[in-house]
Amino acid sequence: MMGDKDYKQTINSALDVLTKETTQQISEPANKNEIFLHEVTRCMRRSYFDRFDAIETSGKEFERVLGGLIRKLPYGAKLGEFAIDEIRLKGQADMIVDDIVIIFKTVKEPPENPSASDVLYLNGCMWIFDKTEGVIVYMTGDGTETSFALYREKKMFEEVIRRVRVFSNLISDKKVPILEPSGECSSCQYYERCYIKKREGKQITISELFGSKNK
Repeated sequence: MMGDKDYKQTINSALDVLTKETTQQISEPANKNEIFLHEVTRCMRRSYFDRFDAIETSGKEFERVLGGLIRKLPYGAKLGEFAIDEIRLKGQADMIVDDIVIIFKTVKEPPENPSASDVLYLNGCMWIFDKTEGVIVYMTGDGTETSFALYREKKMFEEVIRRVRVFSNLISDKKVPILEPSGECSSCQYYERCYIKKREGKQITISELFGSKNK
């Protein structure tokens, strides 16, 4: 311990600033005509809460910071737009090199296959930036790298467009999206808004459940 300085607080404050500077900001949450790609390629209920009733996450999302820092470099990708009627779908890849769209993800273990939301996001970026090839790069804490190369796919993007229209209407109607259960639910800061976390009422034993109470 060096003196009375709170180094942990200093580090957390610095990370807060870094996260804010490198994260896409939604200036007008109620604007139904400005939708970000990450909002519709993941759970839309989570995206809705982020817009209108956000809860700060307890930990720092290093993946967001890493991607934001890469995008600020000279070869980082700028924010792009795709028009869907009056709606502007905005998205940002981490890098575009030799006409290849690249996004980086940090993971604990190398995946056997890319996640569905990551595939949707990368495919969306390829349409936004008018590119035909893309790569998802998964990186672990020990430096292991696993990559998946994909080609642009129209049907998949049509599904994203459908979700964009649905999300835009929900924002306009101020209506919370339906549940979209996934493996990310247990770590989501909004878990208790979607599921009952605490068990209430009398505890029942297995024997009582099957009608074989002990005398």
